[in-house]
Amino acid sequence: MSSADITLINLNMLYLRHMDGVERERHLPLGPLYLCAALERAGLEVDFRDYQQHEADDLFSAAAIADFCADPAPIIGLSCMANLLPFTILAARELRGRYPDRLIVLGGVGGKSVELDILRAFPWIDVVAHGEGERTIVEMVQAHRSGRPLADVQGLALRDGDEVRLNPPQKRFTDLDTLPKPAFHHIDLKAYEGYGMVTSRGCPYPCTFCSVAPVWNHESYSRSFDSLIDEMKLLNHEAGVDLFLFQDEFFVSSKKHVVGFCDALARSGLNVHWKAFGRINLTDEETMEAMSRTGCVELRYGIESGSEAVLKRTLKGFSPEQSVEVVSEAVKRFPRVDAFFVWGFPFETMEDFYQTLFQMISFRLMGARILPSLLCYLPQTRIYEEYRGDPHFEFCPDLLPEYMLTGHEVCHPSGIEIDDEHRWLFDFITEHPQIFPGFFHYDVEGNVRPKLEVLREHGFYARPEEDEGTESCGAHSPRQAPDPRRDILTRP
Repeated sequence: MSSADITLINLNMLYLRHMDGVERERHLPLGPLYLCAALERAGLEVDFRDYQQHEADDLFSAAAIADFCADPAPIIGLSCMANLLPFTILAARELRGRYPDRLIVLGGVGGKSVELDILRAFPWIDVVAHGEGERTIVEMVQAHRSGRPLADVQGLALRDGDEVRLNPPQKRFTDLDTLPKPAFHHIDLKAYEGYGMVTSRGCPYPCTFCSVAPVWNHESYSRSFDSLIDEMKLLNHEAGVDLFLFQDEFFVSSKKHVVGFCDALARSGLNVHWKAFGRINLTDEETMEAMSRTGCVELRYGIESGSEAVLKRTLKGFSPEQSVEVVSEAVKRFPRVDAFFVWGFPFETMEDFYQTLFQMISFRLMGARILPSLLCYLPQTRIYEEYRGDPHFEFCPDLLPEYMLTGHEVCHPSGIEIDDEHRWLFDFITEHPQIFPGFFHYDVEGNVRPKLEVLREHGFYARPEEDEGTESCGAHSPRQAPDPRRDILTRP
């Protein structure tokens, strides 16, 4: 047995199978590294392992992950996102068979809002963590180490006799600078392609389809400028990083905040490029000018819809006219502007959809990169709560939301395929629709396929007979055509 107090495994991966090979990008595992730092600051020993760096003939087999976890500590912590939740749960079953005396803990956002369902359905999982984890993981490990029960640890879902219980979440960190920096000493910084940074935690906006803001209870807190720039300097010095992605949704929280950061970055003398997510109703020309002159080479907007009715129904907080005004200014200032759109809302009429399509085409003509994605119904979203239990929800084995691929599928222009030897995974998903709703659609034949066909007609998804050079969602669809500026715009 490892001498560490906990073996913490990162299972968050970008791994796509295409007909002509595998697309794989390794990103800094920031979430688990923050947990490692909190544990070590409390005097605990961590055995951290990043599954992104593992090589195996079948990377997504339970045996492969179990082999990777050989000789674990008394606690095994598994961190995953929603797309790899089925794989992680099945891997935990294999680990339980090999190490029946270990405490198996599921963490990350993959289990958000289905913690109790997971414990009821899968007895080999002992604990599911929820909410901000730095306090929870320290208290959990300390309690387990001393033989105390976990029942009083906030931020855990666990078994209490024959019942399961969800303890209250931990109190949020309002001053993010009090958190220790990510424990980069656990990894080889130069072994990664994507270098993200967390500038804030949380978003106050109530968008009904968003799965991120509910994780943080719609509360947002930001790091100081000095803290951010010190971390950028460290990564630049230690690993030569000169392109950063501010991957949280609320970096652009106000003009004052963004301009203040840009001024601080300019004063630091650090010569790097960076990318960020913006928000239509919080970005003006002065904000964009400050970002552009200090190295921002890509600004990403969640436009979501060109329909006034859909934007109001989803509580986006801005109008189609505002989107046009802001994007038309952004494309003048940045080498790349990404416009994300969501399609397939259950209440989206074809008139709404065509209004969105018109805006997508208009923005494409302006020079923006258009990234449409099929609506994903994750369990923490308000839209799923509104429609859960509706008989129109169904699973479609050749068509999954872009961000929900499990690693076994093969992507091709007409959709996805899965080998017969891996089809059991889809069976596992469909047996537990309340735990894995993100893999399901609302009315495939009446709502999804007609809109997909129109998108294909206009070049946003490839037709079966076409190659993969058309536009589609940036993460889990046919790949983008190579960009001539890829040396500075490599996508984390």
